[in-house]
Amino acid sequence: MSESQPFIVYGASGSGSVPIEAALELLGLPYRLEEHEPWKGSAETERLAAINPMAQVPAVRLPSGEVMTESAAILIWLADRYPEGRLAPAIGDARRPDFLRWMTFVSSAIYALYWVTDNPSRVLEDAGGHDEIKAKIYRRIESCWALMGEQLAPQNFLLGEEIGVLDLYVATASRWSPDRRRFYEVAPSLAGAIRRTDSDPRLSRLWARRFPFEPGWER
Repeated sequence: MSESQPFIVYGASGSGSVPIEAALELLGLPYRLEEHEPWKGSAETERLAAINPMAQVPAVRLPSGEVMTESAAILIWLADRYPEGRLAPAIGDARRPDFLRWMTFVSSAIYALYWVTDNPSRVLEDAGGHDEIKAKIYRRIESCWALMGEQLAPQNFLLGEEIGVLDLYVATASRWSPDRRRFYEVAPSLAGAIRRTDSDPRLSRLWARRFPFEPGWER
């Protein structure tokens, strides 16, 4: 694969592109951002659909020219393609099954639910029921974080002593509704690892640009 060209990240502040941007920062790889906010209307959706037929962020154009979608897949690929960055257990590592399990768990059991909460009319036309749908989904997300907290035994980070793409993924997703405060309440065992991910000095500029820590944001 030619690496003379930078990665292109199609994303938005506070979105699922942020952990990918963080991984690229930790790996020291050149990349360029293209802002796409499909929630801003049909024109923006159509512009993004030319890159990702799902009209969703994130997507990444690799230096080879191929476009990848799906945040978990991109993060796993980056960690495996650049093993010197130590962002995931290697294939022969005893922690590899847990890594794959939890990456896909966050993607399928938690992240995917925001497709509904972001716009409940996608599944229910009657606006009167939207708040109830969102409340039920947020309770489901809480229960998924709680399950993860019960079954993982983090060290400094979720899978060991070094930060990895799973930490980046969870640090971002746990800031969405029902918010980081509830995440700490239902999955207290994960709190230390995620706070350390937030405070990694190599990511301070990225968080400030792409997902700022506003005063009181954890509450």
